[in-house]
Amino acid sequence: MIDEVARIITEARLGMALTGAGISAESGVPTFRGKDGLWNKFDPQQLASMAAFLASPELVWEWYEWRRGLIRDVTANPGHVALTRFPDFFNRFTLVTQNVDGLHQRAGSPQVMELHGNIMRNKCVDTDRPFVVDDDFQFDPKEPPRHPDTGGLIRPDVVWFGEMLPENTISRAFELAESCEVFFSIGTSALVQPAASIPMVAKQHGAILIEVNPEPSELAQIADFVLAEPAGVALPKIVNAVASSANSGVEEV
Repeated sequence: MIDEVARIITEARLGMALTGAGISAESGVPTFRGKDGLWNKFDPQQLASMAAFLASPELVWEWYEWRRGLIRDVTANPGHVALTRFPDFFNRFTLVTQNVDGLHQRAGSPQVMELHGNIMRNKCVDTDRPFVVDDDFQFDPKEPPRHPDTGGLIRPDVVWFGEMLPENTISRAFELAESCEVFFSIGTSALVQPAASIPMVAKQHGAILIEVNPEPSELAQIADFVLAEPAGVALPKIVNAVASSANSGVEEV
């Protein structure tokens, strides 16, 4: 099956991938759903909504600082690294992620469309202006700082419950899905909308749909190929299979 996927890739021009919590879980980032998911331990309405933040900013800020600490301690895994090679396969490759941990960028992917924001970034509650915490800025990790220019409380730059995904990003993702020829759904449950519809749109417009997930999702029912392995196992295999093909110009991982 890997060889067949590699052949399809070498014949395609336009590729796209959507990644979910599964690929980050391989690096040790806790997921939200499932048996050991964070939402089994914490109430999302108490920690991941604007109402919760305004009611108890210290609690929400401390929880996000705890999560940031977890993410700082992990590293990108072979699945993230393999995806950095995918732009070499296509005339155009688009990487879209539901994850907020920035591990794709840390692995070396130059352009990533982040649907749910990035937990390592911050912004002003009142104006959405970015707020960069440099080494000289001192603040209490248990209490959110205020923007020095606006005076507004600083919040994580992630999409909370009840908030819309960034309109330009999600619209562009659907637009690109309509024209791609090969689409990879990687480590996602295909349950969270509207992101879950992106691979379906690609399939409806003629793309070859490939799911990479150790526990196949409902998307597996319509996928052309299902690689029931972790991304860190399956994606390097794909890169190496493409690299071994004639005149690929791609190095193995």
